[in-house]
Amino acid sequence: MRIVLVRHGQTPSNVEGLLDTAAPGPGLTSLGERQAAAIPDAFRDRGIETVSVSPLLRTSLTAAPFAQSRSLDPSVHEGLREVEAGDLEMAADRDAIRTYITTIFDWVRGDEQRRMPGGESGAEFFARYDAAIEEIAATGAESAMLVSHGAAIRAWATSRVSGVDLSRVERTSMPNTGFVAIEGDPSRGWRLLEWSAHPAGGEHLAPGYVKDPTVATLARGKG
Repeated sequence: MRIVLVRHGQTPSNVEGLLDTAAPGPGLTSLGERQAAAIPDAFRDRGIETVSVSPLLRTSLTAAPFAQSRSLDPSVHEGLREVEAGDLEMAADRDAIRTYITTIFDWVRGDEQRRMPGGESGAEFFARYDAAIEEIAATGAESAMLVSHGAAIRAWATSRVSGVDLSRVERTSMPNTGFVAIEGDPSRGWRLLEWSAHPAGGEHLAPGYVKDPTVATLARGKG
């Protein structure tokens, strides 16, 4: 099975640099809408049979143009939601963002019992994201699109997909509608096919300035 994990389009909270992870969450900015509108053409040759989204509004809005172009009805999976910020919710300061990102990469390195302040542990995050992936794989589709969230995709893919370079993921961000393409299945594992450094529709859809905390890097946090 092939899966493309797509990050949602830009939101107002991304622009403002807020750790906004609660439901239902914000909608898309005008740029986010353009990013979403570019997805059907960007993935026209991938043979995608199903579309899945998280419960947060921004993922269903991002998926809508592609789903409509294929006459598909997106399925909602609770496990695909963003890593919950807990006590850091709606924070925008450097210390909070660094705590959020450091906690996530500690999970990836094996400290799954560490808990986001006031939020979920790594074990809880991976359990619910793994369950969502298993549900999607169980549909029998050969190719699927999952529209999810930046921190969640980076954490799950770095931990669960072979061929992903942890140090590189820590140093680089995932843009809105950036994506990770993988191949495999839950029982035998997953391998990396592609990790996009740009929005699905091309570099012209990237904002000129990014404050987005859920794709911050540890390298930037040290500066």
